[in-house]
Amino acid sequence: MKLLDALQWRYAVKKMNGTKIPTEKLDTIIEATRLAPSAFGLTPYTIIVVEDDETRKKLQPAFYNQSQVVDGSAVIIFAVWNTISEKEVAEYMQDIADQRGVPVDSLKDFSGYINGSLKNLTPEQARVWADKQAYIALGFSLVAAAAEQIDATPMEGFAPDAVDEVLGLKAMGLHSAVALTLGYRDAANDYLVNAKKVRRAHSKLIIKK
Repeated sequence: MKLLDALQWRYAVKKMNGTKIPTEKLDTIIEATRLAPSAFGLTPYTIIVVEDDETRKKLQPAFYNQSQVVDGSAVIIFAVWNTISEKEVAEYMQDIADQRGVPVDSLKDFSGYINGSLKNLTPEQARVWADKQAYIALGFSLVAAAAEQIDATPMEGFAPDAVDEVLGLKAMGLHSAVALTLGYRDAANDYLVNAKKVRRAHSKLIIKK
């Protein structure tokens, strides 16, 4: 399926049929998400993949009992770091050094630039910035899922404190920012399955100069 055809095919599925996603397809979606761009390449979030049925049942009330949480195959939680310190930046520098085969000392300027940029942010600004990075990753998840013909429903409508409690995120220094359910549409019961996709017209949405 070509990319634009896949994006026409996808929609925010309201009813899923309980069919499990093949492991290789889920792995592809997760790897595409891992490869999403992020400011500085820092990726200040953790991707939590919840396939366990009992855990998803515990999560469902936090999502205002939306059925996709339990009738899908997996729930992806984008859990953002609560704080970003020089420690996390140093660990990232070490990853770069290890993977590119360069001395970590050669990255001092880059490290200093990141730390300096983050120190200029208030805690609230840093949290918003980190949440935005997770949303970029969410976009990659949605496109990858469409390419694999896996249905996906992005979700902001949930009680984050309740999600954090179920998954023990506070103890991990994380908070839930956005979520995604993955599965297969229930074509017989989803009222949107045959609805035409409506977006603003090209002439209204796109300005070229």
